[in-house]
Amino acid sequence: MRTMIVVNHPYEGSFCHALADAAVHGARRAGREVDLVDLDASGFDPVMRRADLAAWRAHATIDPVVADLQRRIDAADHLVLVHPVWWETAPAVMKGFIDKVLVPGWAYEDGVLGLPRARFVRLQRVTVATTMATPGPAYRWLFGNTAQKASVRGVWHKMGVPARWLSHPRVAEVSPQRRERWLARMEDRVARVRLTPRDEALVPVG
Repeated sequence: MRTMIVVNHPYEGSFCHALADAAVHGARRAGREVDLVDLDASGFDPVMRRADLAAWRAHATIDPVVADLQRRIDAADHLVLVHPVWWETAPAVMKGFIDKVLVPGWAYEDGVLGLPRARFVRLQRVTVATTMATPGPAYRWLFGNTAQKASVRGVWHKMGVPARWLSHPRVAEVSPQRRERWLARMEDRVARVRLTPRDEALVPVG
């Protein structure tokens, strides 16, 4: 089985990258293959341009980087997305990943009442891990857990894919001990996620 980890943070020393590393350790601890994608380091272009939108409407993609990411998701059983919360939601790069990669005809098809229904080849679970400067209660009660609504519920649950959100508020202010506990939790959650073995021959990898 395979875990794909996608991280979006321009600073390599960020806690987001530490969380991604913890996810790598957790997946390997569970005996799974790991596919790590650093969107910032790879130069991923998040902008949906006119030609991209035309392809999207035709249930296709013209960006070879996006096509490669789709192929890699098709080979994954568990997808882990790690990003900061900027202005209450995901940065442009992660938002562009969602917009450009999850095209109709590949990621989903129309289901009941026109709601999207996932059609991934292997993907069983998604974990979304975020960091933020906002206090957790303020983010929940004043801003309505926007990241959870926009990503976990608005993308993955909407398509019928089981997903979980791990929030890390006020990350710059907490103690080193709490950070270590958060990293241990991340590793443990990824290691313990329940996956069902699938036919490895479904998607060629390489």
